[in-house]
Order: sequence, then structure tokens, then C-alpha cells
Amino acid sequence: MMNYEIFKEVLAEKFLDYMPAEYQNMKLEIHPVDKVNVTLDGLNLITEGDTRVTPTIYINDIYAQYQKNNDLQEVLQTAANRMEKAIKEAPDIVTGIEMDSAKNNIVFQLVNTEQNKDMLQNVPNRAFQDLSIIYRWVVKTDAEGIQSTVIHDSLAERLGLSEEQMFQLAVDNTRRLFPPSIKSMNDVIREMFAKDGMPAEVADMMIGEMPPEQTMWIISNERGINGAISMLYEDKLHGLAEELETDLYIMPSSLHEVIAVSVSMGDPNELAQMVAEINMDQVALDERLSNQVYHYDKDLRKLSLATDTPNKRLDGIVGDTKLIYDSKEKSR
Repeated sequence: MMNYEIFKEVLAEKFLDYMPAEYQNMKLEIHPVDKVNVTLDGLNLITEGDTRVTPTIYINDIYAQYQKNNDLQEVLQTAANRMEKAIKEAPDIVTGIEMDSAKNNIVFQLVNTEQNKDMLQNVPNRAFQDLSIIYRWVVKTDAEGIQSTVIHDSLAERLGLSEEQMFQLAVDNTRRLFPPSIKSMNDVIREMFAKDGMPAEVADMMIGEMPPEQTMWIISNERGINGAISMLYEDKLHGLAEELETDLYIMPSSLHEVIAVSVSMGDPNELAQMVAEINMDQVALDERLSNQVYHYDKDLRKLSLATDTPNKRLDGIVGDTKLIYDSKEKSR
């Protein structure tokens, strides 16, 4: 089986052979694309002398499929089919985009600052603890899901919006388009059992009841997409803290949700260690948010960092430890 770099070279050489005849005169372009937490190799097709480009597909995804079935021809044909489908659908998507409507569809997203230094150089953002608030444009919402794009500096310029203006728009838009939600872990499990057809009384017997102050609370939004942003809504945190009559520790389980518990539930550094271990073992890199734990002070109505562990990055590199180790190995 080819390694990734060789696979990328082979793909660059042969990809157009699998595209229909009308695309044979196009030029293939591979370039790095900064996504949340990762940088991927994007693939586009362009026509000489034309400023338009096709939609982007990612070589990393194509290689992952190749690793599964080890069939190069099938993988390249599938990727070519995906590109052709994306090209044919692109005009419909673009037609539906109206620049004036963007102001009603700009929303927040939280990302890890240390992990996304390169991306943050090119997107409007503002700091929030060890995280950064960036902005997404929700382009399309239908039965199949949500289509959105990160707003880079170039798009913000086309929209004629400053970071402060986008922030003010996103305050209302995010709450309207992605209403925040707080559910107890028990309720989340009940919903899962109900979807599997389990009678409510049986689910209640299996789950039992925990006192509210000993319960984990899932903070997200009604769509379950980029729900970690809901911890920006202080009124929601305050309502939960008042109900529990205690300050809160908040553990970031992914970009899509965070977990709140009473401060009586544990030491923040021990909780942070648990968060980091779960991130590394169970959460995909592109969905990790932070290895830190946050503290919400009920009386001050303030959210702050409760920990400052050295593993600021989300990919296993702690400070420069791994880089220093690698340089020593290379010098031997």
C-alpha cells in the first residue's frame, strides 16, 4: 500500500483520467487548506484563463478510503464522481447565495487558539479564554443538513463587515438559528433509549435518578452542531448554577457540546486530565475544542479558566516537547 505522499503524487498524475471528457482540458491544482484544528490537502480543477474554480475535495479523505479497500482504481473513480457531482450542484448553491442575506446568517464558532494559529491569521476573530471566536456564514439549511463556510478576511471584505459588526450580528443570529440547550445526562440517555423503542418506564428503571448537583449537564444547541458556542450565553450558565445552587466546572467534550458539573464533583486538574485523555482516545482531531476546564462563578456571573495545563494543543504535542525530541533523534 502506498504511503500518503506517494498516493498524492499518483492522484495528481491520474485523477483527470477518471473525469468525463469535458473536463480533460482542465488543470488540477493541489493546495493546503486550513480547517479547524487541521490543515488538509485540497484538490480543485481550474480552466486556464478562467478565474472560476471547481468545488474543493480533500485528498486526505480520498486516501482514507484507499486505506480501507486498497483499490486505487475504485478510489480514484469514486473521487472523480464526487468531483463531477459537486461541480454540477455548485451552480444551484451559488445561485441561492445572496450577499445581502449574509447579515442574517452569520454565526459564532469556537475553536482552539493554539491549534489554529495559522488559520486565525486569515480569519476575523476575537479571543475567549484559551479559545477564539470565529464566524461562519450559514449558506443553506434544508432537510439534508446545514451548509456553512468559515468567513475569511477576503469574504468579510466582500461583505463589507468588520469583526465588531459580525460579532454583533452573530450574537442574535446564533441564538436564533442554533437555540442553546441544556439537558441532564439522564435526559439525553432517555432520548437515546426512546429512539431505540424502549418504553419510558423501562428506561426510568434502568437509569434511575441522580440529585441535580451530582448530575452532568450537556450544554449544546438544538441542532447539535458547533454547540460548544452555547457556553457564551451567560444567562444559560447562570440559570443552571442557580438551579444547582453552586458554581460550575465546564468540560469541553467537543466542538459540538460541553459538559457542566457542580464544583463539588471533583478537582479541576483531575477533570482536565480526563478531558485530555478522552480527546486523544475518543474524539476526532477536527472536533476537539480544548484540554482545559473552565469555572463559572455564580455570584460574579463570570466564566474563566480553571486550569492551565501544558497541553494547549490538541494533537498530542505539548509545547515544544515533541519537536525537541524529534530534533534530538535526527541529530543522532
